[in-house]
Amino acid sequence: MCISEKHEISRIQFEYLILDEAQRIKNIDSVLSKDLRSLRTRNRILLTGTPLQNNLKELWSLLNFLMPKLFESADEFNDLFVVSGEEEDDPESQQKIIKQIHRLLKPFMLRRLKLDVEGNLPTKKEIYMFIGLTQLQKRLYKTIITGNIDSVQGMGSKDRIQLLNVLMQLKKVCNHPYLFDKVEPGPPYTDGDHIIDASMKFKVLDHLIPKLLGENCKILIFS
Repeated sequence: MCISEKHEISRIQFEYLILDEAQRIKNIDSVLSKDLRSLRTRNRILLTGTPLQNNLKELWSLLNFLMPKLFESADEFNDLFVVSGEEEDDPESQQKIIKQIHRLLKPFMLRRLKLDVEGNLPTKKEIYMFIGLTQLQKRLYKTIITGNIDSVQGMGSKDRIQLLNVLMQLKKVCNHPYLFDKVEPGPPYTDGDHIIDASMKFKVLDHLIPKLLGENCKILIFS
């Protein structure tokens, strides 16, 4: 909305600009970042639950948005965290830099952990399940690989895009073969166990979900 209506919004003098999902402006050259910086605001607050990926320039971009006069230069900001006489990749040097960053951020950032909000959360437990493919999935997988064998073997740099396309197709196979046209039996297309039996992920979920529901668990599925 800020991008499409920037000419109307820019006429307003805002008392506060509160930006959720603030990591979206970590690239100072993005359209959204530029348009938001052009707004007239007295106070700015950034909210984010997404950590930055150890990138000082991204951190500077957020601080520059909040206080452009104080954090004016990305190069000067970067120089603050150079550990003289030591290798940058050295773990000890990295810890020194992290401590410096924490000291710098303390006046500007309120950081809350889950335990600060909800003290009764159980400890996080991750279980990784590695499963195979159904016969139908294996046939599709093999067909895609053999049909793009040159790209898979990396005949040249121009095949990189083609290889990425192949990988996307293989991901679809692993999710469910019916994502491809003319694989599902029909017409007529009917519900039934064949939808479960065609995908190994669905077969596992078919056993797992009733078990979890029986234990009063909540389930959230990302695919």
